[in-house]
Amino acid sequence: MSEINLRELYKWCSIPAENLVSHPDVKIPFALVKDSSELGEVMARELVDEIKSHNARRDATRAIIPCGPKCWYEPFARIVNEEKVSLKNLHVFHMDECLDWQGRTLPKNHPYNFRTFMEKYFYDLIRPELRVPDGQRYWLVPSTMKRVEIAIAEGDIDICIGGWGQDGHVAYNQARRHPFSKISLQELENSTIRIQENNVDSIIALAHRTFGACYQFVPPMSITLGMKEILSSRKIRVYSDTGPWKQTALRVALFGPLTPEYPITLLQKHPDSKITATLDTARHPIS
Repeated sequence: MSEINLRELYKWCSIPAENLVSHPDVKIPFALVKDSSELGEVMARELVDEIKSHNARRDATRAIIPCGPKCWYEPFARIVNEEKVSLKNLHVFHMDECLDWQGRTLPKNHPYNFRTFMEKYFYDLIRPELRVPDGQRYWLVPSTMKRVEIAIAEGDIDICIGGWGQDGHVAYNQARRHPFSKISLQELENSTIRIQENNVDSIIALAHRTFGACYQFVPPMSITLGMKEILSSRKIRVYSDTGPWKQTALRVALFGPLTPEYPITLLQKHPDSKITATLDTARHPIS
């Protein structure tokens, strides 16, 4: 396991945000945007262009899609509707979902019910004649694990878009902090669909972001695609506009070693991955 050297970490965090894009030591292609509005446009256009290129060849588009960042849903719907981009041949694999303490799905209108959010802001904003068919929406919940696993194995994933967490988790592939079952980098890389307890630091980070640090309301469990499914995508594009709680993970992703302490570092091994962040997310207090 590669540990993070604190002297090195301080050096990475000291680099001014404006110098990250062209820094000679960056290990993943990186793009810097001004704010959430610009990030949403970039993120939406990336997916729309991928779909249009497949539509032009009359091919299906198979995409892993996140619940967030929130800034891209309105631009995506606007572009699709204005340009009349058919989503009839888009297959959407939802990357994760939150669960209660018994591993059950949350009530429909719970703030962390990802399906409720995606139905309202991803699917329903699209004109009916252009929408993704219901049978091509692969919701990841305990009862659908096998169906999703089989569907993903049926063909290549063309693009995975997403964000990252405070520990660099992509989907809900958190750094495993269990004291009695540490995992190696290879085990993380080969991880697959699973139900899991959420880390304490993930719960606190989400509580601070969403509930005024009321950690009691944050879902304690989740279901997620594994890093194996994420890394199987032909393209991986991750984005963030949420500022301070993503800043250190970004620096480790760009400059650090491959380490299960920050799962996002595995994107360094992918042949077509890219990170895009807002200036507020790319800044760091140490710099």
